Amino acid sequence: MSYPDPVYKDGQGVVSATYRPAGAAAELAAPNGNRTHYLAKGTATNGAFGLYRVDMAPRAGGPATHFHRAISESFFILGGTVRIYDGERWIDATEGDFVHVPQGGLHGFRNDADADASMLLLFAPGAPREEYFEKVAEAVHWSEEERAEFFIKHDTYWVAD
Repeated sequence: MSYPDPVYKDGQGVVSATYRPAGAAAELAAPNGNRTHYLAKGTATNGAFGLYRVDMAPRAGGPATHFHRAISESFFILGGTVRIYDGERWIDATEGDFVHVPQGGLHGFRNDADADASMLLLFAPGAPREEYFEKVAEAVHWSEEERAEFFIKHDTYWVAD
């Protein structure tokens, strides 16, 4: 494996960093009490990755077993306990734990604890996950056909537990 071809080709460098203070408000507050911070959307990283902080409310649950065909998903636990399904078993991941799920890997995650939990989610490449986060809670009100179309559009394939 080698480095990818250069994207930036000028020799001088540019001022282009993005700063987000720790106290910045979440872009999304979900009905279950979760908050999602859009740290680095795929549009900001030229599609290289998407990075999100998810603050989960106590007993907020989470998505059942699923996989993605085009994107990998990685989890880094910042605090609390997040139950993560690795395709074989549910793991109680705690502060500092990391789980990487390549494309096609079965996974799920949830907060079943009586306390808050927080994690970083990294998607690579940087797919436009924001619409998924913003609309997924509405899917229960849609027809089966509308739900199927939405999940396929957002590279999410559910597997019966």
